[in-house]
Amino acid sequence: MNALNPVMWSVHVGFAVLWTGGVLFVALAVLPPALRGEIDGGALGSIVGRLRWITRIAALAFVATGGHMAGTLYSVESLTSSTRGHLVLTMIALWFLITGLVEAGSGKLTDGLDAGKLREPARDAKPFFYGAAGLSVALVVTAGLLASPNLF
Repeated sequence: MNALNPVMWSVHVGFAVLWTGGVLFVALAVLPPALRGEIDGGALGSIVGRLRWITRIAALAFVATGGHMAGTLYSVESLTSSTRGHLVLTMIALWFLITGLVEAGSGKLTDGLDAGKLREPARDAKPFFYGAAGLSVALVVTAGLLASPNLF
């Protein structure tokens, strides 16, 4: 076993927890008050800006750590012909989808906040963040399945 694997695994999981937690926090705890106009636009912009940066930094971490793990633990054949490989590919697809939804939702929010609005951009961003939150749960479930050694 490669001595670097536990480090890569830890960094990968750490960023995954931070990122998916951030997505869920924005969707479930920040967006609802924004929809009601109960949060300051500056605070909302700051929170969404931080989520955007976490998303981008996590992407770099995922490419480095996930790439290392995939390269040392899987072959192209095992990724495409095994249940575990399919779970890895599912996680990659979910990651791309969630990233796209967060970027689109963040863009809608920040564009509206820059125009001095609050409720309308929150309403416009809502489907993107709710979709990202739902897919984040699916990502965590997929990761749990992948981490279950006796399941497959």
